Amino acid sequence: MKEISGRIITPNGIINGKVVYENGIITDIVEEAVESDLYIAPGFIDIHVHGGGGHDFMDGTLDAFLGAAQLHASHGTATFLPTTLTCPDEELFESFNILREAQKDETYGGMFYGMHLEGPYFSSKQAGAQDPKYLKNPEKSHYEKILEVGGDIIARWSVAPELEGALELGDELAKRGICASMGHSDALYEQVLEAVKHGYNHLTHFYSGMSALTRNRGYRYPGMIESGYMIDELTVEVICDGKHLPHSMLGYVFRAKGVDKCALVTDAMRGAGMTEGKTILGSLTNGQECYIEDGVAKMPGGEAFAGSVATTDRLVRNAIKAGATLEDAVKMMSATPAKMIGMTDRGEIAIGKRADFTVIDDEINVHSVVSGGKFIYTR
Repeated sequence: MKEISGRIITPNGIINGKVVYENGIITDIVEEAVESDLYIAPGFIDIHVHGGGGHDFMDGTLDAFLGAAQLHASHGTATFLPTTLTCPDEELFESFNILREAQKDETYGGMFYGMHLEGPYFSSKQAGAQDPKYLKNPEKSHYEKILEVGGDIIARWSVAPELEGALELGDELAKRGICASMGHSDALYEQVLEAVKHGYNHLTHFYSGMSALTRNRGYRYPGMIESGYMIDELTVEVICDGKHLPHSMLGYVFRAKGVDKCALVTDAMRGAGMTEGKTILGSLTNGQECYIEDGVAKMPGGEAFAGSVATTDRLVRNAIKAGATLEDAVKMMSATPAKMIGMTDRGEIAIGKRADFTVIDDEINVHSVVSGGKFIYTR
């Protein structure tokens, strides 16, 4: 039996007491007076992250996976989805093999829930920092091959739903229990609505890489951004770094969608935790040069972002600055993303759930992180 004490953030409010756990599972929650002023939050869950600490999940090495895990663990993450970029199939398949190896690691293995595929089925008009030479339509023979190689570890797939073949892919993902997300898309409202009927239920990095209200011959047509608000079934995620969206807009999204339908994500690339200067988005072999400046990664010329360098503690801190309560900010960083991906064993501090905890103070400084009952970071 092990226990951890403090101000426990539970689904029913904050209580003083201790959480008891054994073999990686919470067995009891005891309300009692404690001396610690630290908060025991559910382990932070990042469902969209490309790397950090100088590593990218497309680098093709186990060291890159574990190095990025170490960096994000030190900032509060207990579970994450390593995320790919558009790339050659060979790189994608190699990332599957490395993830399987990373899951066996004694220290950080419990962090790796499954893979998030970001692409290659995206609109060229909304490619953003995705390498356009690897974009393609979702042909059945192609995505079936990917699912054959990695179907056991793919937890989420981001796709532009307006592409030919995308609706059939959505049906397949829904059948397999894989989160079907829409992103890097130029779809209009009617196309988004149709995609929802085919299993798509989430929007990738809301506002980034997606269509907005357009006008044609005087008529206005809502795009994917407006669809996020108009279609109740859709959940969204925001890169809560204070750069991709200002705090005023973050607060509006929280209020309009509600914290049960909005998750915080880092979308962090290898520059997370690194100093400003030149870096690479994607793999060291086939990636694109970019640079870190003003707390965000930028493409050459500075006209577009190349991804975030945020960490989960920063997301929670920014959510609070944008008007969320501590409890709501933590929920958007734990329970909400867990439900989006179908993680039924974690996301809340409750009896029977996995022993995942992020211990923070009033300033959201991370003091320790427990993942699957193991301390993976201690300050």
